[in-house]
Amino acid sequence: MLAVFNKTVAKCPEELKNAESLGNLKEDVLIQHFSSIYPDALSVNLGVSGFIAFSSDKQNPLLPRLFAVVDDIFCLFHGHIENIASLKQLYGLTKTANEVNIIIEAYRSLRDRGSSPADHALRNIEGKFAFIIYDSSTKSTFISVDDDGSVPLFWGTDSEDHLVVSGNVEIMQNACGRSFAPFPKGCYFTSSSGLISYEHPRKALKAVPWVDSSGQTFGSTFMVSEEPKIENKQLGLKVAMPRVGSDADWSNHI
Repeated sequence: MLAVFNKTVAKCPEELKNAESLGNLKEDVLIQHFSSIYPDALSVNLGVSGFIAFSSDKQNPLLPRLFAVVDDIFCLFHGHIENIASLKQLYGLTKTANEVNIIIEAYRSLRDRGSSPADHALRNIEGKFAFIIYDSSTKSTFISVDDDGSVPLFWGTDSEDHLVVSGNVEIMQNACGRSFAPFPKGCYFTSSSGLISYEHPRKALKAVPWVDSSGQTFGSTFMVSEEPKIENKQLGLKVAMPRVGSDADWSNHI
């Protein structure tokens, strides 16, 4: 899967940039490159917000890739949810619903009802997963991976400061040069709140340079720090979604 979001939709952390190596592949060329790797690829133009691309080709049958659009919500999902039956019941879904339907409904519940914080919803999901959501009604993103980082997902920035997200390293190198890194495990990123650890939402995240197996330095990944969380807009990191009164309304912070 592949997603490219305009910087007005999703501002990625500055630490992802490697000043010595920025990609310069234009969007149309990047889509062509994705299609050359995955001949059955489907791409969706999101207008000025960017684009997403999906393929079920060359996938692990135990960790399938899924794509769905419900109303204004686009979702790319890669992985397998183990407690799918209980989540269907939780969100009032039919027996035929699959993982991508669950992720969309979980997101919609957070957006529309705001009955619980995002970290609670994500901790309810058991399994191996990575997903990318684009909400065209609010022009916002929601990206996350499981707490073990079981499904490869990378994020980075291109030469125009667009956020690029994919599970394919070759595509990331073409789009971002070395200005990318693995998406932090046990974390989620939203357009409004930046990057937050859903495993430790009250703790800060610190940037750590990512060095691959060949010794090359790329952008930084992020790890949970023992330091208390403070707002830092330059890092794209913010305080966890604030509560209002005794009942949490999170819908304005997704």
